[in-house]
Amino acid sequence: KEPRGDPCSAANIDQATVTHMAIKWDVHFQLQMLIGSVSLDVKILKETDKVILDARDLSIRTVTVGGTEVEFRIIPNSYTSFGSKLWICLPEGKNRAGAELVINIAYSTSNEATALQWLTKEQTTDGKAPYLFSQCQAIHARSIVPCMDTPSVKATYTAEVSVPAGLFTVLMSAIGEGSKSDAKRTTFFFEQPVAIPSYLIAIVVGALEKRDISPRCAVWAESSVVEKAHWEFAETENILSCAESIVGPYIWGRYDMVCLPSSFPFGGMENPCLTFLTPTLIAGDRSLVSVIAHEIAHSWSGNLVTNANWEHFWLNEGFTVFIERKIGGRLEGETYRQFMSFNGWTNNLIPAVHQQFHPTHPYTKLVQEHEGVDPGMTFSVVPYEKGSALLFTLEQRLGGPEIFEPYVRDYFKHFSHKSINTDQWIEHLYNYFADQKEILDSIDFPSWLLNSGMPPAKPKYDEEMVVDCNTLINEWIEATQITVQGITREAYTAMKPLQQIICLSQLWQHDPPIEHYKLDAMNALYSLNDSENCEILLNWIRLCIKSRWEPIIPRAIRFLNSQGRLKYCRPVYRELYQWPICSEEVRENFLRTRKSMHPITAELIGMELDIK
Repeated sequence: KEPRGDPCSAANIDQATVTHMAIKWDVHFQLQMLIGSVSLDVKILKETDKVILDARDLSIRTVTVGGTEVEFRIIPNSYTSFGSKLWICLPEGKNRAGAELVINIAYSTSNEATALQWLTKEQTTDGKAPYLFSQCQAIHARSIVPCMDTPSVKATYTAEVSVPAGLFTVLMSAIGEGSKSDAKRTTFFFEQPVAIPSYLIAIVVGALEKRDISPRCAVWAESSVVEKAHWEFAETENILSCAESIVGPYIWGRYDMVCLPSSFPFGGMENPCLTFLTPTLIAGDRSLVSVIAHEIAHSWSGNLVTNANWEHFWLNEGFTVFIERKIGGRLEGETYRQFMSFNGWTNNLIPAVHQQFHPTHPYTKLVQEHEGVDPGMTFSVVPYEKGSALLFTLEQRLGGPEIFEPYVRDYFKHFSHKSINTDQWIEHLYNYFADQKEILDSIDFPSWLLNSGMPPAKPKYDEEMVVDCNTLINEWIEATQITVQGITREAYTAMKPLQQIICLSQLWQHDPPIEHYKLDAMNALYSLNDSENCEILLNWIRLCIKSRWEPIIPRAIRFLNSQGRLKYCRPVYRELYQWPICSEEVRENFLRTRKSMHPITAELIGMELDIK
């Protein structure tokens, strides 16, 4: 079936479509606004007297069609998170099917645009200059540019971005085309020749330096971070080449990354040509670069072949996780791929279904219904892990990687540059495996796709690496004050970092809490307080807090003050605050440091600490 309309967009995509956007922005840090215009190349699909765009908190000055000023209206949507409809009236002769026209809109953003985060220089790592970054996924592009804010519409774009002359560099999800300066301002130019959905429009402005990794890969960051980031992500070209060997040629020209300030509250974002990354990935041992594999995989799954709307988000993320782990298997061995997949099922999917939600919750379905729902509120690991598990199951049932990987390549070739829904995926799957229809028919697709809760069947995983984890976990749980002296560090240090993380996580979840003498021994053996791996530190700190091991308090507070990622800060602040011996110290630390926090982080942690 053809994709149905997007319930999260008011755009009249059945009557018109946008094929190109020409953006012009002046960046104003004091006002915290973008001021400028956008010209939209629009093609009329069916005769209509209007083009309807999505907009949120935009101040529209003028609208022209073909150079002639036209009437427009801004009509609020029923749901606040959807923003408003920008209703543009078309003149005679511009409304017939097949007509092509240019709509120019002069406008400015609000200083509360939901896609933009403005950081003071105090919130950056080096404190040299203020910083701006965007996050448009899922439906926030409409707050920085009037557009058809749905993944079912893809357009190329160019951009001219003007900033105060001096310290600033501008980057976008596009290929840089140089810059020019005068005494007061510098204008940067960009072109994205591959059509993309609006949620992949992205901008970064800051005091940034670049380090090349390969002819097509580089990393950007603030000066004090850029060398560390360059070393940490040095394998990016190898990962990208590995991805190409699995799913086909990389079409985006460049694969650059920007390591954002430590106050960045999120993990990463797959913006084309410019992946956004949290600095907490810099572990000093390249152990967290699976995130790079995930974002690289998005260059095909999501960016090249895109979910038609957010109800089919699993098509973006399920394929991406599946490919990410394929890359891990090629680089680290198939046993590691199996372990990552097992961990995704056991430590990600099961807690999401049974703790974050519940087994009958509609957001545990792969194909969801988003009528009147902000898709940001539905995000969880479910589309990632349940979708990946379905593809893992299909690969096993259909004959293994030698049979399934050519299908994956054909999937991306067949749907390249398109936005699709789950019905279209199923149809292509059955067409490709026409001679194996009996096997496909034996898979309970309705339960996998449409039912809530856990999938109807668990894939078969090689659990070789799980055995090593369970052995070490049980050794610590069963140890006594005498036998703990006999535990050596070799079993732990021989593990992959992901295995180490799982061991600490399982010990944290164990009841009763782990005894203090065991924590003393663990720290002495494994130097956990000194780990530069934030995932290991998080699980170690939470393990110690649960056991009320007082030596962890100063280390935990240093950890909180070293970065602002919500995934780490929120649980540690919450759990320290619930420990009476340090609750006041934690509140005081928050009050002292919140100016340097991202506003979202400060607000949410303030709620955890009962501070408004």
